[in-house]
This record gives sequence, structure tokens and C-alpha cells, in this order.
Amino acid sequence: MKCPFCGSDDTRVIDSRPSEDNSSIRRRRLCDSCGKRFTTYETVETIPLMVIKKDQSREPYDRKKLESGIFRSCHKRPISVDQMQAIVDDVENAIYKMEKREIPSSTIGELVMMRLKDVDAVAYVRFASVYREFKDVNTFMDELKKLLK
Repeated sequence: MKCPFCGSDDTRVIDSRPSEDNSSIRRRRLCDSCGKRFTTYETVETIPLMVIKKDQSREPYDRKKLESGIFRSCHKRPISVDQMQAIVDDVENAIYKMEKREIPSSTIGELVMMRLKDVDAVAYVRFASVYREFKDVNTFMDELKKLLK
């Protein structure tokens, strides 16, 4: 690590500890050339994730959008915030385990529906009606029939 004061590459770590939020490692360093101390932070480099929308446009993955869709579908249902958060976490973990830089929104939608189906049928149908863009009552009824089987 280069010293910010003198530019020397002769530095060493004298103390390491996790940051307060445990998302990085805080390191105190000492420059052997000028004797000054400085702090660096080491973090995990994550893969930037892009979502491919239905119209083939791309936008950065946004956890808030995922949360919003799940929370809306669970509105006034007997589902705790912890359960909703667990669904968001499960879906997000599944997405990152795929280790792809781009993921279709349809894949994310299917992952959400799989989890909602196990938690609450009404929340599942609400999410599916928006995600699958039900055009009329018949498509809505078809989905309900699948659910009842």
C-alpha cells in the first residue's frame, strides 16, 4: 500500500479489526520511510448486477424495488415484516449465487413467486397478477385454478 504522505511503497499493517458494521476491515498502517500512520479499509468487491427488463432495456439491480413489490403483494396479509424480509434475502441470495452480471427480470419474478406461493396464496396471486400482467378475469382464474390444484 502506498503511503499517502510520501508515496513510498514501504508500509506495514500495525493493527487490523472489523469495521463497526462488519462490512469491511479497518487497517492501521505505518510508513517505514516517513514514520506516519494512516488508515485503510478493505471491502469485498461485489459483481455489479444489471437487470434485463421485458423490453430488453437494462437497469442496475435495486433491492428496494424487490422489497417494494413483495411488500405491496403482502399488504394487509398475515405476513410479518421478518417473513417478507426473509423472502427478499432468499431471492437476493439466489440471484447472487447465479454469479451472472445480467439477470432477466423474469427470473427474479419467478424466484419471488416460488417463495410467495409457499407463504401466502393471496400474496402470490397479487404478485403474479402484476408480474404476469393479467389482461382479463380468465387469465386470473386460470392462475387461481393452478394454485388450487
